[in-house]
Amino acid sequence: MTARTPNLRPVRELTPTLRYCTIHGYRRAYRIAGSGPAILLIHGIGDNSTTWAGVQTQLAQRFTVIAPDLLGHGKSDKPRADYSVAAYANGMRDLLSVLNIDSATVVGHSLGGGVAMQFAYQFPQLVDRLILVGAGGVTKDVNIALRAASLPMGTEALALLRLPLLLPTLRLLGRVGGPLLGNTRIGRDIPNMLRILADLPEPTASSAFARTLRSVVDWRGQVVTMLDRCYLTQSVPVQLIWGSQDSVIPVSHAEMAHTAMPGSRLEIFEGAGHFPFHDEPDRFVELVEKFIDSTEPAVYDQEYLRTLLRTGTSENTLSGDVDTQVAVLDAIGADERSAT
Repeated sequence: MTARTPNLRPVRELTPTLRYCTIHGYRRAYRIAGSGPAILLIHGIGDNSTTWAGVQTQLAQRFTVIAPDLLGHGKSDKPRADYSVAAYANGMRDLLSVLNIDSATVVGHSLGGGVAMQFAYQFPQLVDRLILVGAGGVTKDVNIALRAASLPMGTEALALLRLPLLLPTLRLLGRVGGPLLGNTRIGRDIPNMLRILADLPEPTASSAFARTLRSVVDWRGQVVTMLDRCYLTQSVPVQLIWGSQDSVIPVSHAEMAHTAMPGSRLEIFEGAGHFPFHDEPDRFVELVEKFIDSTEPAVYDQEYLRTLLRTGTSENTLSGDVDTQVAVLDAIGADERSAT
């Protein structure tokens, strides 16, 4: 078991620079800034790398910060391809390899949180730390609007966004409705939801969105969940960050993930919505830096991973509502502590 020695990389500008590389025949866009240990920022569904603009420059003062546009998003190509969480994780591995980055602190928001967890599962040797922000994939529960959008007619309805006056009308309603809804959950997230919708009228973008959504959500909720593999993060420092007013992924998911991940840290941004790094960017940067400074990078140990796999907990054990699942996880944790 050997600790990683970080590669020395050339000093880069602090302002994120948009760059492109071609992997497996598809053009991938990413924004990169700074120098030092690497941080990989993974955005959510329908979003793109600019969502991190408020924090990437600040983090770049101490780190090499890479914010890619996932395939099918932003300025990356949008082919008819595999948009599963596992495929996205493969894409992150390939991008880091192209950039000659051996390991990174991986930060994932929403769908990107699910990708980050999958990345840690598939490529544990590449992960220094894991930071999940309003992450999807904790359990099956998810906003009903996403369940509806995953239906055949739901995703087809995205074509309506191409009607000439629809998006301006939605923006107007958002400007009026946002202040009226105030600090409610939906009120917090309306501006960002409208920003994401604005990118979807383009046919290839809406098709990629539909394929991505259907790979992780159906009418019953999230299809891919991580509770059955959370225990594998025991050797990885984990920070959870959630907004108390998250209307997409309820804050109860943060509490469940925190219980399921021994040794994880949980920070709840009171009053923040699904995008806490937008609501409080300075606090977000400070928390990320503090977390990195106070933890050592994970050390990959194949034998320890093998032991964990042999004693792992099945997600079937965790069926039921959120409160029941948290209670079961607490009991499992108590049993493990008494066994040691």
